[in-house]
Amino acid sequence: MATGASQPHVADGGTTTFMAESPLGARRYTDASPSDPDTLSPVILHETAPDPPLRSPVLVAAFDGWVNAGEAGTAAAEFLAAGGDDLVEFDGDRLFDYRDTRPIATFQEGVVGALDWPSVTIVRRRTPHRDLLVLSGTEPSLGWRGFTTAVGDVAARLGVSEMVVLGGIPWAAPHTRPVTLITTASTAERLPSAADHPQGELTVPASIAAALDAEMIRRGIPTIGFWARIPNYLGTVFSAGALALLERLALHLGLELDLSVLVEAADRQRVHLDAITDGRPDIRTMVDQLEALVDAGTNASGEQLAAEIERFLRNRSDGDFE
Repeated sequence: MATGASQPHVADGGTTTFMAESPLGARRYTDASPSDPDTLSPVILHETAPDPPLRSPVLVAAFDGWVNAGEAGTAAAEFLAAGGDDLVEFDGDRLFDYRDTRPIATFQEGVVGALDWPSVTIVRRRTPHRDLLVLSGTEPSLGWRGFTTAVGDVAARLGVSEMVVLGGIPWAAPHTRPVTLITTASTAERLPSAADHPQGELTVPASIAAALDAEMIRRGIPTIGFWARIPNYLGTVFSAGALALLERLALHLGLELDLSVLVEAADRQRVHLDAITDGRPDIRTMVDQLEALVDAGTNASGEQLAAEIERFLRNRSDGDFE
């Protein structure tokens, strides 16, 4: 996504103004938060005009880190974005504290290789009847307000009609049962009648997805979130979780997605996890207990869900098996 160099100009009041040449034309922005949706935010490094024009675009968001148990949301987003067209790249220097979210260095036989920097992008995925704008990457550690405003401006420019958030929540659920989902939405009317949603009041530490929800609602863009219940003893990517999210997304948006690759990955992983479980009597006992709870239809309250999420935050680096 090439763009021309930005030329700074210091105005009388001391505010630095830049003229950014991009495929969308010259865009003016300042070092303050933009108020005009046609203004290119300093949080955005590059933005490319969609070609051909978008068709009924929907923003699909997923972030690594918080509320991404089993990497369900980001694995689903990676599947959607594969082979897509890059539209927007955000400025990592404004979004990340690299001491907290460090880039990954690779050494080959003692030779220093390239760094893999944390990033956030929007990729266009074309489907037969509409376009998906896949917003994904590492959850920002800095500049949330500027970032969500920038995403909202992009959504306004591109005519986004809805935002769908995908993620995973740690749950007292066994890997031997179908993955179930929790649904959240910008209004009660948007919750499907049969949707499983948190009961009562739920208070948890916010994710960037919650901040984006608030920004979209402020702009009049409806939102809905699908959250896969991920077995809380897993410490690896859970393919069945990503598959469940994509199946629900396809149903919600009326899409036809070829998910055969994920189906095969989920089947292989199930065989692997079953082998580990059968070789560990302690894990076998735990899974049997979880199966009994699920089969009995036991549901967690909002308070229990909050406690489970907080436990996950404390122990997110640990896993009983990979």
